[in-house]
Amino acid sequence: MPDSADLSVSVTLAEIARIAGVGRAAVSNWRRRHESFPAPVGGTDTSPQFALSQVEGWLRDHNKIGEVGSRERLWPEFEALGNRDAMGAAIAVAGARLATAEKPATGTKPPDAGPLEAELSRTQRDLVDRAVGLARKHGAYDVFDFLLGRWLDTHVRQISATPQPLADLMAELAEVSCEGWCDDGARTVLDPACGTGGILLAAARRWADPADTRDPGSRLRLLGQDSDPIQAALADVRLLLAGQAAGQDTPRKAAWESDVRPGNTLRVDPHPDVRADVVLCNPPFNERDWGYEELATDPRWTYGLPPRTESELAWVQHALARLTPGGTAVVLLPPAVASRKAGRRIRAALLRAGVLRAVVALPPGCAPPHSVALHLWVLRAPETGGVDPGVEVLMVDAANVQPEAGDGTQRGGRAGIDWSLLRRSVISTVLAGGEGEGGPCGYASVPVIDLLDDEVDLTPARHVPKASTSAGPGLRRSWDRFDALLDELRDLTTTLSKLEVSTEAGAAQGTVTVGDLVRAGAVTLRAGQQPADDTMRTGDAPADAVAVLTVPDVAAGGRAAGWLSQREASAGEESGGLTVTTPDEVVVVGSYRAFTAWVDVEAPTVLGPQLFALRVDPALLDPWFLAGCLRAPANARRAGTHASTSSRVDVRRLQVLRLPLREQRVYGEVFRRLSVFERSLREAGAVGRELVNGLTDGLSAGRLPHAPA
Repeated sequence: MPDSADLSVSVTLAEIARIAGVGRAAVSNWRRRHESFPAPVGGTDTSPQFALSQVEGWLRDHNKIGEVGSRERLWPEFEALGNRDAMGAAIAVAGARLATAEKPATGTKPPDAGPLEAELSRTQRDLVDRAVGLARKHGAYDVFDFLLGRWLDTHVRQISATPQPLADLMAELAEVSCEGWCDDGARTVLDPACGTGGILLAAARRWADPADTRDPGSRLRLLGQDSDPIQAALADVRLLLAGQAAGQDTPRKAAWESDVRPGNTLRVDPHPDVRADVVLCNPPFNERDWGYEELATDPRWTYGLPPRTESELAWVQHALARLTPGGTAVVLLPPAVASRKAGRRIRAALLRAGVLRAVVALPPGCAPPHSVALHLWVLRAPETGGVDPGVEVLMVDAANVQPEAGDGTQRGGRAGIDWSLLRRSVISTVLAGGEGEGGPCGYASVPVIDLLDDEVDLTPARHVPKASTSAGPGLRRSWDRFDALLDELRDLTTTLSKLEVSTEAGAAQGTVTVGDLVRAGAVTLRAGQQPADDTMRTGDAPADAVAVLTVPDVAAGGRAAGWLSQREASAGEESGGLTVTTPDEVVVVGSYRAFTAWVDVEAPTVLGPQLFALRVDPALLDPWFLAGCLRAPANARRAGTHASTSSRVDVRRLQVLRLPLREQRVYGEVFRRLSVFERSLREAGAVGRELVNGLTDGLSAGRLPHAPA
């Protein structure tokens, strides 16, 4: 019997594949072919778990350890520590040891992991030692970044990290909104609720100069604080290691200074004397116990004591209090802050002082909570010379910025934010200042006096004319896209209109059912399944996310609303709990009301209930031919069942023409062109509606430059 300590760390089949650097199918083959493969020590029949030590020994004995095995092999042991804080503390201490080993440059504060290290268990210390040893092969920052990334993925529901594209947008927005950047002297960036340091890292990458030869005190300074001591320690080490990595080719090593400390910023500010050029912050939302009673006389409340229910306005005033005169702050806030009655007085004071310069409404899904369209407030600390009486507030409505028709995902595509389009739209609008071309965002430059009404509502949608999102350059882009779609439709029409459909040919060919094809081995049929609720996510999706498609998604137009991480999708597929498509599989909807079929050219896609994946043998069937035959409306009527109000289609009863493979490919090419024709028609209709609505809004507002006689 193995030692119980050897069984304390377990891994799934998907994790074994990553350790060995192979695909999941290879591990399944090893398990079937080799009787010596370790037996499961836990889990279930569909999702077994294996002792890591036994797996590692077997892989080594069979010479199957891959290049990435050392890092992947280490993570399950961190995960076996159990809770979030134990794992995070070990990673933070490992990072601190790695940073110290890199010999920080003069003027750089070494990480202080002493309190955390003193509380580590023997197991945690062993893992720290192994992580430090691993850095000799992979590099200090790469090892730490790998462990931090896995930690964040594992605890994604407990840690509201700011997505890196949003952090980059906030830093760029601060830069284009800032007036009078200091070319000489230190540039200081502060994040008073920094989490694991993602926003500060975005600022560093935008403004740091690794080749800067000035004294350390003249280089970029990154200051942060977080109430979670584990996240603060991780942020401190992360910034230090990233700075060392960025400046490794320069004599001074680190590309910037960084100093992140733990503590509640509103109650105990570790940087009371700091005056930053830029403050970037994604503060906690809807806090009730933020210090209302004990901070009632705090000097930071220049614009009024924030009500107990308006903790976000306390963070806004804190950011302003820590800015140098003329400095800029960009704060991420929930949309209710712009309109809640309790905060009306403070909003009015901010407007009268001229410190609020812009409000940007983002699309839902940009950051947790993903269902809410968050706002970015751009603020500027008052200059010593007073307030400009003619100041205006730029209202930017980017909540509906989406890829142009034809650029978005097709049926089965991945949901998420087009960060490149969003960034271009917001930045071009802010640079335009509400005048001239501002991209696809709706925008308006509103005088402060017009905002100082009974409600002081700062919601951009209330002040941005609806026509502005379609007028001018927006209309021209829509017309260009509409013309391109018409050209595409003309080309397809030229080909498809030449087809003459015979009324007798089909009867002479004969048909075969999907069930017959499955029994003959020409098709493998798999039914979609419902992912676990704790793994499904919506909104912003990383680049390697796997879309989760459901019947309601198909009925609504085909874009998947949910997604899983690649790791979760792989593990679910390996265990048999999920159905994940591969390229060129045919997807069929088993619901009569949304019935259709298509070739999933954008695989992988996780299929939900009543969706079916058909994998064809390419030597026997053409996938486009199969999809075209299956989706015929008459086919669904024959295979439909009407036993309940939610009529279903029995996929096995769907019929397919019996044709030789060469003829299938001819039919398949026509079916493929029909699919493109259908998509182009749908897009042309959507763009046409945009044009009609935009022109109608513009004309009704009297915006016709030269009315016809």
